[in-house]
Amino acid sequence: MNGTMVEFRATGGTDDGTAAGYLSLPPSGHGPGLLVLQEWWGLVDHIKELADRFAAAGFVALAPDLYRGEQATTPDNAQRLLMALDMPHTAGALRGAAEYLRGLDTVSPNKVGAIGFCMGGQLALYAATAHPDVIDAVVDFYGIFNPKVPVDLSALRAPVQAHFGEHDTSIPRERAEALMAEVAATGVRAETYFYDAGHAFFNDTRAVAHNPDAASLAWDRTIEFLQQSLA
Repeated sequence: MNGTMVEFRATGGTDDGTAAGYLSLPPSGHGPGLLVLQEWWGLVDHIKELADRFAAAGFVALAPDLYRGEQATTPDNAQRLLMALDMPHTAGALRGAAEYLRGLDTVSPNKVGAIGFCMGGQLALYAATAHPDVIDAVVDFYGIFNPKVPVDLSALRAPVQAHFGEHDTSIPRERAEALMAEVAATGVRAETYFYDAGHAFFNDTRAVAHNPDAASLAWDRTIEFLQQSLA
């Protein structure tokens, strides 16, 4: 791990307080900001490694700890943590994380994107609609709206890129297409990609799900999109 844990103020929610996250800096010492939002497992090493990877690509990457220190090792535990997600705190943590990045001298240009995976994908969309003044781009990896996460697309201002697996049994293609049609209807730039893969194809720590070819192509598209959107 190349980054460090940091604390920042959670603001803008009904549960203001302190939040924590994993911060990783680019080799150049500066770059646009990027929130890296966790899957339902929590702020595990895989997410920290992704933050390092995005930092190596030129972004000041911050992965907020939305479970406040808890992690899951089984799907049952992950489901429990997801259902117990404290949305008032999460709202404040997401805004606070974006404001923290915007306050760093290393974030240049002073823009912040949000990228998330599964649960984090829909939270990236949520962050852009709840806090459109501090989120400048969104990348959603196989995240679909959950009633627990209230997303008001009418507030969306940031461009959105989304990645889905053709064989994702939890997210049928028609649901993904319907979501992105709603996104495009707001007038923002909207890009949708489907891959010959299943759910969590980007997670290289899960051999049963990882699809190297799909993940590599999605990575290239993501970096290009973020570089353009956060320039």
